[in-house]
Amino acid sequence: MHYDVNDRLPGRHDRQPVYVGRSEALSYRRRTRVVKRRNNRQDAIRQIVRDKSIKTQRTLVDELEAAGFPCTQATISRDIADMGLRKLPEGVYVLAEDLHLQRMVSELVVSVVRANNIVVVRSQAGAAQGVAAAIDAAGLPDVAGSIAGDDTIMVICITEEEAISLEQLINKLRNVRK
Repeated sequence: MHYDVNDRLPGRHDRQPVYVGRSEALSYRRRTRVVKRRNNRQDAIRQIVRDKSIKTQRTLVDELEAAGFPCTQATISRDIADMGLRKLPEGVYVLAEDLHLQRMVSELVVSVVRANNIVVVRSQAGAAQGVAAAIDAAGLPDVAGSIAGDDTIMVICITEEEAISLEQLINKLRNVRK
C-alpha cells in the first residue's frame, strides 16, 4: 500500500505526485513530531531562564521535568547550543536576545515598581530611552509597549500577571552585576 504525502511536503504542490511507502510516511510524521516537541521544549527553556536564576544544566533539567518536559542533560546541552544561551560570569544562564537588555539593566536601572499591569522603571539620568529601546528590542512576550522620558520608563503589560513576570525579570537582571 502506498500513501500520497504531497500535502505534507513543502514545495511539492506543482510537481507530479510522489508515492512513498508506509515507513517513509511514518518517518516524516515522526520528524514533524520531534521538531514540534523540540520547539515547545525550547519555548519552555526561554520562559524558565527568564523567570528563574538557572546556574546548572541539572537545575534546568529538573525545572523542565516539573513543567512536563522530561529530557536528559545531553538534550539540554544541545538546546543550549541551538538557542545561543550564554552563561554570565556570575554563573547564571541568560538568553542571547536578553544579553543586551541584561547589560543595560544591570548598569543603568536604579529601581523597579509595579502598579497593576504597569511597570515603572527608574534609570540613571538620560538613560531611560536606551533602556526602553533594549526592553523593546528583547521582544519580551509580557510587554505591550513602553514610553520613556529622561530617567523614567513606563512599560505597559496586558495583564497583571505579565507585569509581575516582567518586574521579576528586570529585578533578576538588575541583581546580576559585572
